[in-house]
Amino acid sequence: MAGGLAFGGQFVPRAELESRAARAARALVQRGVGEGDVVAAMLFNRPEWLELMLACRRLGAYWCPINWHYKADEVRHILADSGAKLLVAEPGLYEDEGEGVIHDWASLREGQAPWDGPERPPRAGMFYTSGTTGRPKGVRRGTASPAHVPLAAQNWKIALGFEPGARALLSAPLYHSAPNSYGLQAILHDATLWLEPKFDAEGTLALIASERITHAYLVPTMFARMLKLPAQVRERYDVSSMRFVISMGSPCAPEVKRTMIDWWGPVIHESYAASEFGLVTFITAAEALERPGAAGRPLPNAQVKILDKAGRALGPGEVGLIYARNDAYPDFTYSNNEAARQAIEREGLCSLGDMGYLDADGYLYVCDRDSDMVISGGVNIYPAEIEAALVTMPGVADCAVFGIPDAEFGEALAAAVQPLPGARLDAAAVQAWLRGRIAGYKVPRTIAFVDALPREDSGKIFKRRLKQPYWEGSGRRI
Repeated sequence: MAGGLAFGGQFVPRAELESRAARAARALVQRGVGEGDVVAAMLFNRPEWLELMLACRRLGAYWCPINWHYKADEVRHILADSGAKLLVAEPGLYEDEGEGVIHDWASLREGQAPWDGPERPPRAGMFYTSGTTGRPKGVRRGTASPAHVPLAAQNWKIALGFEPGARALLSAPLYHSAPNSYGLQAILHDATLWLEPKFDAEGTLALIASERITHAYLVPTMFARMLKLPAQVRERYDVSSMRFVISMGSPCAPEVKRTMIDWWGPVIHESYAASEFGLVTFITAAEALERPGAAGRPLPNAQVKILDKAGRALGPGEVGLIYARNDAYPDFTYSNNEAARQAIEREGLCSLGDMGYLDADGYLYVCDRDSDMVISGGVNIYPAEIEAALVTMPGVADCAVFGIPDAEFGEALAAAVQPLPGARLDAAAVQAWLRGRIAGYKVPRTIAFVDALPREDSGKIFKRRLKQPYWEGSGRRI
């Protein structure tokens, strides 16, 4: 099978995708879209996504993915803030009508001649942060110069591992920056991309086995859910075709990564990346086994520094704020909010509030978000470390650890635990499991069992929602 897109049992060759994109580009121009303009999209995973991105690239326009979980008010904010000329939306997801709203992408491009105007320097996606604090901010990157192109290509080659004949799998939502970039790069590298509507643990294994998938984008929560399948289910599927998996978006717990490597072989790789930075670090499976918990060393043209809150550089092993930049990509700003962009910069590098450290060999270790760190009795505690241990407990489907008010210590630890269907867990068992794996002061005093955690498909969890009931009425936020 030549390069192209497989979706819902249908296959669209790369040439047909490009033809559809060329016709869509003409339709967009007729709707007033030009170089530097924005086309917003609120779509489920489907082929139209790739067509839209390829069309925007031809015109030098930005595409602006919108999380389809958002409500109308959130969507209107992004449309106004981004200045989008058009919104391509799933019928039923966004009911506002008007000339600028398109519910039928296929009809838009049908009957159009291919765009034969000048192709502009391609822009990128304009991604909005998920808005865990306040309104989401749009990341608008400048135009890539000729010097950026080979540098970015080098980064993609290292981090995604695409090679001739690659058969890639993507089931994460295309409204997030990392899977969006993965899908586009798969097509541009002439891979065959199997695009799935959503992730399913056993379905992923079945597809790998039946289609001999070689490459995939997967996040740590997906690893955890596959590992929670009964052994007899996992053993049913042959995954020996897998050659390269990239994980990014959230750090992978060392035990989870090691167990995946034991199962799939040394194919599980990881990158520290963000919409603002692009790709920053990369670590192979072999390196990860030697340095559990590391997120890799900086990619070519990337820089990473660890600074304290006063801006002082910290030495190896000292935890501070992660500041980064990759000169392979054009600089960015936040749409209509340059002040927010300037506020996160020091020495030409930016921090998104992630905390971590560099070891003596320059490997980055990501500890947690600064906003998630718990200070209990004057001691800094990183919930991600506790979550990494707890998620491996039999019967635990998902978990989150966070700080709650404590009169004596300022903050205490609490854990929200989502059991697997049919599992019988209690607080004492959870605490006993953790005491055998982490220091006693890191074991949460409060254990709450929940039906589901407020987690995005990308793996990001909204801890603010979990914390809120505990902090209400406390008279403080920390």
